[in-house]
Amino acid sequence: MNEDMKNTDNTNNNIIIENKPRSTKWRSTFAAFMAGALVVGGLMFTSDKMDLFGFAAQPVQSSVAAAANSGGADVQTASLNPTGTNSISSIAKAASPAIVKIETKVKQTNSGQNRRNAYQQGTQSGDTIENGIGSGFVFDSSGYILTNEHVIDGADEINVYVQGYDTPFTAKLLGSSYDLDLAVLKIEGDKDFPALKIGNSDNTEVGDWLVAIGNPYDFDYSVTTGVLSAKEREISIDDEQGTRNYKHLLQTDTAINPGNSGGPLLNMNGEVIGINTAVNSEAQGMGFAIPSSTINSVVDKLKNNETIPKEPAPYIGVALQNISNDMLQDLKINSTKGAVVTEVKQGTPAFQAGIRQYDVILDVNGTAISSTDDLTKAVQAAAVGDKLKVTISRDGETKDVTVEVGDRNAETSYQS
Repeated sequence: MNEDMKNTDNTNNNIIIENKPRSTKWRSTFAAFMAGALVVGGLMFTSDKMDLFGFAAQPVQSSVAAAANSGGADVQTASLNPTGTNSISSIAKAASPAIVKIETKVKQTNSGQNRRNAYQQGTQSGDTIENGIGSGFVFDSSGYILTNEHVIDGADEINVYVQGYDTPFTAKLLGSSYDLDLAVLKIEGDKDFPALKIGNSDNTEVGDWLVAIGNPYDFDYSVTTGVLSAKEREISIDDEQGTRNYKHLLQTDTAINPGNSGGPLLNMNGEVIGINTAVNSEAQGMGFAIPSSTINSVVDKLKNNETIPKEPAPYIGVALQNISNDMLQDLKINSTKGAVVTEVKQGTPAFQAGIRQYDVILDVNGTAISSTDDLTKAVQAAAVGDKLKVTISRDGETKDVTVEVGDRNAETSYQS
């Protein structure tokens, strides 16, 4: 996992580039990475799994267990009025009954680390042990809950705490998407649950005030405020399963911390316009939320556990390396500008266009390529099916080839 940028419990692009140290034996040490995703450092998931960040929250009385007033169960929506002039306190009061705390557990095994965890928690093999804490919200009064996939990833048991109930509900996972980092849970009750309305993030403007509610560091139902800083952000976060490539994210300076993952980001109408997902641990006030435009497009599929098609990911299928001075003679070039192809697999768009290992890419559609980053940006700016005129140098001679941009997500034999 990238230690700088991590999901809000525990991820912009589509071309993997690895710049290796300078070496005279560069041909034998090429990176075996194909066109994939540029990883942005500095993010963290915000659902504190096993005290991942070395922070031990002080014991506090759970506001869930302490909530004795069940009158909030009659609240059906946090959307108070259409004028957007609600106070933050009124939004928080109306929305909080629909916010849930999610605790996940995993079954104890006989591995060395798990034996140590079991000893510390007084459990035996086969028992369940606590694994993580996150947030979520009820979006349908019959008990449907939205959260992040990484909040419940790997859980053998999912417990949901709802205000007004002394004991947690055992939730059923209906459907989830690793790529979108979304999941829908279902809990069963003897009456309707408070629910939040999912709004339209497209109508939210940069500078608009926003409210986040969640369970950071196990401090239940914490309310923070800020503004929408930007839209259409892209980030990537590595985890145990691979790399999550997030797109179309909302950026906000609203405080988001471990435990906030899956909680709602609300507009001033009390409508959900995002799900809090990640925060830049190297910056102040730089959090990210999955927009409701994405949520609305897939929520029905998640409820029914249907496959969600992946968004097209432009790629040409080459692994690249920047050029150092000690490569010039072997490559028969006189400048370090460009990007050398370290690997190209059969069947990829680059291979079909005639690009081969040790070719140097100098130009794409008339724009000079100075580094691997330049090529990354050129491919990302293209659409699947676009034809790129690529100028390469091979054995000291230059020639042009035409590469048709492919869809990495549509390839079955190529996953990097």
